[in-house]
Amino acid sequence: MKKLAVEIISGRRLNRRDDLAVFLTADLEELRAGADQIRQALCGDRADLCTIINGRSGRCSEDCKFCAQSCHYGTQVEEYPFLPLKKIVAECRRNEAGGVHRFSIVTAGRSLKGMELEQALEAYARLHRESGLKLCASHGLQTEEEFRRMKEAGVERCHANLETSRRYFPQMCTTHTYEDKVTNIQRARAAGLEVCSGGILGMGESWEDRLDLAVSLAELEISSIPLNLLRPIPGTPYEGMEPISNEDVLRTVAFFRYINPTAWIRMAAGRGQFPDGGAELFRSGANAAITGDMLTTTGTSMAGDRAMLLGLGYQV
Repeated sequence: MKKLAVEIISGRRLNRRDDLAVFLTADLEELRAGADQIRQALCGDRADLCTIINGRSGRCSEDCKFCAQSCHYGTQVEEYPFLPLKKIVAECRRNEAGGVHRFSIVTAGRSLKGMELEQALEAYARLHRESGLKLCASHGLQTEEEFRRMKEAGVERCHANLETSRRYFPQMCTTHTYEDKVTNIQRARAAGLEVCSGGILGMGESWEDRLDLAVSLAELEISSIPLNLLRPIPGTPYEGMEPISNEDVLRTVAFFRYINPTAWIRMAAGRGQFPDGGAELFRSGANAAITGDMLTTTGTSMAGDRAMLLGLGYQV
């Protein structure tokens, strides 16, 4: 693993033709050390923190089995239309004061259209004028023209998770396809937006599915990769799913760094299952996080995350 880390630092890039199964049997501590070495050499000690606001909640037409906001499941999640501009601006200001770098509006639903799209564009334009945060948008499947309008309003990055491998995707969702996701990413790129895309660990996928997701993201040249740990939500099909172990998470984060050596590996939902905000993760290849509230699951403290990262030697 250490030899491979040096090769990657020197310019080697892994692909589907390589024997990626080596990551599944490698000594975990060696794997983590190599991933951290790659992170330090190619990304430095900079950390990136982003926050999100649940801009429209519930009544989602899609049947993603992990999600509390799907109308297909009885989760008793709070439901509301697109938030008032005043509330979004206030939340952005609060997060900026907390020392984060990015702010994203996330909406439930297949896409954002009509009046609610106009409300979002107005919000982005206002935030772009009045805050110093970089803006991200997470609204599902949009047209290239809609993405272009978001960019014109000040959005820098589109968030569009692949969620899992192409093979496993139909087991997780039937109302849209893996290819819909890839095409959406391509439309966002064509509109001039950066792309943030990752997935969820612990949905019953195999190790091969996790490796496939890591390679697929590398092939798409994704610069920001959020990794969520499934939080089984009562009322969803995954409510009884056994949580993924911390050791398996660390192994996955580490090989994501080997396969995506220059990306922001961004720890997202579920990080609270680790002690101390998941400090181990940031010595295993991760170098970014979503902090604060996490849509329908409990997030982490912005101040606590900053303190943890500074204690590890990161520049926040």
